[in-house]
Amino acid sequence: MARRGTRGSRRRCRAPPTAADDAARSEAAADGAARSGAAADASRTAASPYASPSWELRYAAAGRHCGQRHADSVRSLLLVEAHAPLASVTRLYDQGTAAERRAVLLTLHLLDLGDTALPLVEDALRANDTRLVAAAVGPYAADHLAPHAWRHAVLKCLFTEVPVAAVARLADRARGDTELARMLTDFAAERTAAGRPVPEDLRTALALTAPAGHPAPPTAAPAPTEES
Repeated sequence: MARRGTRGSRRRCRAPPTAADDAARSEAAADGAARSGAAADASRTAASPYASPSWELRYAAAGRHCGQRHADSVRSLLLVEAHAPLASVTRLYDQGTAAERRAVLLTLHLLDLGDTALPLVEDALRANDTRLVAAAVGPYAADHLAPHAWRHAVLKCLFTEVPVAAVARLADRARGDTELARMLTDFAAERTAAGRPVPEDLRTALALTAPAGHPAPPTAAPAPTEES
C-alpha cells in the first residue's frame, strides 16, 4: 500500500505541461504531418494525375486542428513542403477564408513562382481587409511589384492605417524615389486642406524617399493639440 501511495504521489507531483511545451508539440506535430502528407501526395499524384492533393484539405483545416495561433505557420509549411504550384496557390487563395488568403500571401516569397502570383497581391491590395493589405506588402511584393504599383501599395497602407513597418524593404525601395515623395506630399496636402492630421507614418515614409545625405522635403505642420 505504501508503495502504491508513493507512485501515486509521484504522479500527482509531476509538473503540468506549460504553454511553451504545448506550442512545441503542436509545431512538431504539424511539421511531421506536413512532411509525411507531402510525400503521400506525391505518390498519389504519380499514380493518378487527376487526384486532388490531400495537403490542400489539411491547409483549409489547419485552424481547426492546430488552433488559430499556429495556423499561419502550419499553412506556410504545407505550401513549402508541397512545392505548391501556381494553380494550387491560386485555388487556395480564391476559395479560402481571409485567414487562408493571408497565409498564401505571407508565403509567396518562399515559393518558386517568379512574378506569376502578382495577381493575388494585386487583388489583396484592392481589398479593405487590413490583414490582407499588410500581408500583401511583404517580401514578395518588394521583389516583384512594379514601381508604380508598389507606390500605390504604400499609399494603400496609409489610407487603411496599416503601419508602414509592414512594407518589406520600404527603406531600400523608397530611397531617392521622387515620384513617391510627390505622391506622399500631395496626400499630406489633401489631408491638411481637409482639416485632418497628417499620419506620422506618412512622415516616416516621406523621410525615406530622400537620397542619401539629403533631408526629406517638409510636410504640412502637425495638427495643433490642446497643449500647443
